[in-house]
Amino acid sequence: MYKDYFGFYEVPFSIVPSSRYLFLSQRHREAMQHLQAGLGQGGGFAMLTGEVGTGKTTVAKAMLASLDSQTASGLILNPTFSSQDLLEAICDEFAIEYPDNASLKQLSQAIYQYLQHNEQQGINTLVVIDEAQHLSAEVLEQLRLLTNLETDERKLLKVLLIGQPELQQKLRTTQLRQLAQRITGRYHLLPLSEGETRQYIEFRLSTAGGSGDIFSKGAVAIINKASQGIPRLINLIGDKALQYAYHSGEKRISKSLAQKACEDILSFQAPGVGNADTNRPSVMSEWLSSYALPGLLGIALASGLYWKGEAGLHWVKAHIAGLSVAQSPAAAPAEPEVEPERPVIVAPEPLPVVEVVTPEPVSPYPQRLLTSLFERRDKISAIQELYAVWGYRANVLDGMCEDASNSLFQCQKSLGTLKKIEQQNLPVVMPLYLDGKQGYVVLYRVSQTEVQVLNGKERLVLPKVWLEQLWTGEYYSIWQREIQSTLRINQQGEEVRLLDQKLSKVLGEMPSGRDIFDTALERKVELFQRWQNMDVDGIAGRNTLRRLELMTQTEAPKLLSGDAQEVAQ
Repeated sequence: MYKDYFGFYEVPFSIVPSSRYLFLSQRHREAMQHLQAGLGQGGGFAMLTGEVGTGKTTVAKAMLASLDSQTASGLILNPTFSSQDLLEAICDEFAIEYPDNASLKQLSQAIYQYLQHNEQQGINTLVVIDEAQHLSAEVLEQLRLLTNLETDERKLLKVLLIGQPELQQKLRTTQLRQLAQRITGRYHLLPLSEGETRQYIEFRLSTAGGSGDIFSKGAVAIINKASQGIPRLINLIGDKALQYAYHSGEKRISKSLAQKACEDILSFQAPGVGNADTNRPSVMSEWLSSYALPGLLGIALASGLYWKGEAGLHWVKAHIAGLSVAQSPAAAPAEPEVEPERPVIVAPEPLPVVEVVTPEPVSPYPQRLLTSLFERRDKISAIQELYAVWGYRANVLDGMCEDASNSLFQCQKSLGTLKKIEQQNLPVVMPLYLDGKQGYVVLYRVSQTEVQVLNGKERLVLPKVWLEQLWTGEYYSIWQREIQSTLRINQQGEEVRLLDQKLSKVLGEMPSGRDIFDTALERKVELFQRWQNMDVDGIAGRNTLRRLELMTQTEAPKLLSGDAQEVAQ
């Protein structure tokens, strides 16, 4: 309805999940790091909790998207299972065969065999269960029993439980104490702050093709307060505000439009959701309860000369109630037998209303640095500069980062953490977001505490923590691709000879010098796959070749500086 009016090519605030609109705030990335740490190092359980709409499923999907080929994962949504149903759902998610009308024992045995097979292939197995607060204690205990299968170093099955705060309460019960003790990673996801809400709104607007500054700062503050920073409510309010602006012919969302949208959306929410409260008393009622009623009762009780017992007290209560609500005949108090003399009571002056204005947060970043970081808003030119770091002059098609745009390089868009990028040890392009602005920089060098980035004109040095706060987790990387096709037994050619050279280099063996994919080369492929915890099939497929070529880049620029390289090793 309003897409053409604002220049969008799609609706920016749809509540339908989309990977294109995946926004990872600092808290979301922190949650991912906590959970990944909890599931690593042999851990079996991790737990993510948060209020409805805070982005728990977003974190889970981001984690699943960042997994490599050495992890088999399954996502179970909205479980309302018995133990039998849960085991069947796990089998279905991983395509594990089981007989009709299988018993719990048969299902458990099928899962165990699958886990053992994955372990032999060097593959981790992860089950993510959303809305886990709905699981009964019996089903949660069944999950714990599934994780009993383990090696000396790690659990064969890892489980991530995602749920509302009630899940925390459930795990505090005596019945589930054994499971609670096995949770090695916990994180409670809080709503977005006002600054993060601003980033979130601007990110969605720019992703939809529009201007990031359509919402005024005052409008963002009102939306953040009304929604309490819950992304799902922010989407609903943002969409409604754009509708109001379209109908009124305005190009910018003002405070008044935002307030109107908040009232519209929250009026249909249950009390306690956002700042909705349909039972809130009127201003007059609040003044009466806070000032007039205590004051008048105090005067009444102190003026014993004017009152005759309880009759006077009834009169005071009745007349004060009459100030705030109209009395019906049925609700009117009984008339006292003796009408007391009515005193003249002067209500206290109401206190003046003072509007408290919250100041805009002061940016912690120097303005000169921000100007430089957001100097370039073109992704294509940023990727072209990344190619230049490799010593290659890229064209526009290369800069678009599409498959097969160049036979010499592979370009890929990924989602992850700075730690993952450091492990890859190659420069990348990073999109940055702040106050409606989007910029692209090349992450050129990383030390323990600082990073160096390129903006097309200069090299900038800034603290690592600043970069992480401006970055949402998306990045573009390239690497040289010398082997173009999948290679397997009995194939022949120059690429087979090159595969043997690369494998021999990383495995510390002598290359055969032959160009035939024989059983000896197949053994090298299997050794490499087992070493890298990949699916061991003896075939040099896409994932195997990608990992091998990333490890054998002969003239690749390195991301880590000397001190960071030592820490990584």
